[in-house]
Amino acid sequence: MTSTQQRPVPVSHRGDHVDLYTNARGEAVAVPDPYRWLEDPDSPDTRAWVAAQNEATQAFLSDLPARAHYQERLTALWDYAKTGVPWQRGGRYFRMYNPGLLNQPVLQVAPAATGPWEVLLDPNALSEDGTVALVQAAVSRDGEVLAYATQSGGSDWQTWRVRDVALGQDLGDELAWSKFSGAAWLPDGSGFFYSAYDAPAPGEALTGANRHQRLMLHRLGTPQAEDALVLARPDQPDWGFHASVTEDARSLVVHVWQGTDPRGLLWVRPLDSDGPFTELVPEFRAAYRMVGSNGDTLFVQTDEDAPRGRLLAWNVVTGERQELIPEGPDKLEEVCVVPDGLLALTLRDASHRLTLHDRAGAQRRDIALPALGTVILSTRPDSAEVFFGFASFLSPNMLYRLELPGGELELLAAPELTFDPSPYEITQAFATGKDGTRVPLFIVARRDAPRDGTNPVLLYGYGGFNISLTPAFSPSRLAWLERGGVYVQANLRGGGEYGEEWHQAGTLGNKQNVFDDFIACAEHLIAGGWTTPQRLAIQGGSNGGLLVGACLTQRPDLFGAAVPQVGVLDMLRYHLFTIGWAWASDYGRSDDPAMLEVLRAYSPLHNLTEGVAYPATLITTGDHDDRVVPAHSFKFGAELQCAQGGNAPVLLRIQTRAGHGAGKPTALVIEEAADIYAFLERALGMA
Repeated sequence: MTSTQQRPVPVSHRGDHVDLYTNARGEAVAVPDPYRWLEDPDSPDTRAWVAAQNEATQAFLSDLPARAHYQERLTALWDYAKTGVPWQRGGRYFRMYNPGLLNQPVLQVAPAATGPWEVLLDPNALSEDGTVALVQAAVSRDGEVLAYATQSGGSDWQTWRVRDVALGQDLGDELAWSKFSGAAWLPDGSGFFYSAYDAPAPGEALTGANRHQRLMLHRLGTPQAEDALVLARPDQPDWGFHASVTEDARSLVVHVWQGTDPRGLLWVRPLDSDGPFTELVPEFRAAYRMVGSNGDTLFVQTDEDAPRGRLLAWNVVTGERQELIPEGPDKLEEVCVVPDGLLALTLRDASHRLTLHDRAGAQRRDIALPALGTVILSTRPDSAEVFFGFASFLSPNMLYRLELPGGELELLAAPELTFDPSPYEITQAFATGKDGTRVPLFIVARRDAPRDGTNPVLLYGYGGFNISLTPAFSPSRLAWLERGGVYVQANLRGGGEYGEEWHQAGTLGNKQNVFDDFIACAEHLIAGGWTTPQRLAIQGGSNGGLLVGACLTQRPDLFGAAVPQVGVLDMLRYHLFTIGWAWASDYGRSDDPAMLEVLRAYSPLHNLTEGVAYPATLITTGDHDDRVVPAHSFKFGAELQCAQGGNAPVLLRIQTRAGHGAGKPTALVIEEAADIYAFLERALGMA
């Protein structure tokens, strides 16, 4: 079977449902939705359709000779020790650790950063198939008690429990229906703040809208029904609450969020008070994040009047504000308070830099990093001991220790791989966008890769929600490189690489800029001799799935293959499910007449044309995805299969007991990656 041949796909019944919208001119607009029935994930018809699609997809994939190779090689590449960045509480050290191929990493504890490490919590023991994941772990200040949250089958819903660290045993506490929440401990370890929702209506746990989040205080040893309500706003159903307790135990600080909009409110009150909060930031005008405190002064990172970010010292009593770290040429990504200083992590052309400042903001030293890459910090305001992980495209997370203020980097852990990075190199290039914008892209390839257009290239992007794509390590991509592939990561507008202006340039009415940037990157690679359209594949997940869907519908001639994963693909109805309403700050909504035509112009589901030859497409999703509900992928896949005018395959891969991606078991990650890369090899003519 050649790359242009496809087995017959299941026939998807087309209904006659039509929705009516209103455009900016006040006119009624009729939009057919023939696959509305696929929005019910539990109906017998949908379940039968999913089974038929999976059967057809597995029949196609089973014939691919590269599939077995990738399964074997990816298993070997994933089999290395993955050491998380440790953190310290009460003289104990904690870290996440996977010795190799465990489905889920385990939480370990030790008396020192160098060990000896013991298992405190093994989530692999919580399910037979590895689909229960540990997603949150918060340790009390004295290091005695752990609050941890698990999720099951990929759902965003979290269940909180509490464990005695010394005994390694759970206490009786269990808190249900929490989502988008951390845990902030009371200083004495008697309880913690967390966020929760009302229990969903029967049958709506994976599809019902998530609104009316509440901030709660749980006291250890009491049932959840007795948890104290700290904060709720029935008049603002879309508000959510994230709590922090200042290190000096004086104040409760609440960040009020509204969807994925980076702008938020900042409220504070004495920790021992039940009175009203002081609203330091009473309106959604910019992003604010409390990163530390000193008495009545909060250290607040913000992009107010500084789209690339700055740091303020904010006196909560007098309201006086002093700028400590002003906006610079690079984006201020993170600030950590350390003894007598401030550690600043910045982004320059999508890779990290690290600098130490004094408490007045003056820069004291640059901390040299091993290469262009990504840093994950772990600090405490009362400890000169800093830990951080450093990773790049060809280097897994390496663990370093740094003693401030003048110490040098001490390497604590460097994983050993069954992969030789020496034949490969990472280069950064800049494409020119449709409107002249300079768009960065990282290219990972063999040093001797030809520039004659023969390279199979995988172009990856995201471009949304102020999220920055920095150099990241993936064992799966190594297998692609070994087979002669080139990996390219694009930094598109809509992301956070250059601050809030860069983000806003890819939102709402500017969303088309994101797709134009991605197309410009593809054309840059072709013009540079890296590849040709027939040898070029695109991939992205979630908002990146939207990116891939939009680009394959707008420029089907430009790509040989496309892999939209857990994508937002129905832009007219995304806001009606689970947390979808929260994305309106980036997308706008179809019930806003001013945005209807903007959304309809690029919505992947609504821009497929019957008879067009679309590239080979593998659509992936999870049946438990309650972030981007699988109906997006179901409806888009059915419509694309119907519209396809060429011979390239259009397949859906629907993983059971899986969600949006977080917490996915290692075995399922490897299995999915093997399928994707084998599919790409066939589609791009490599096999």
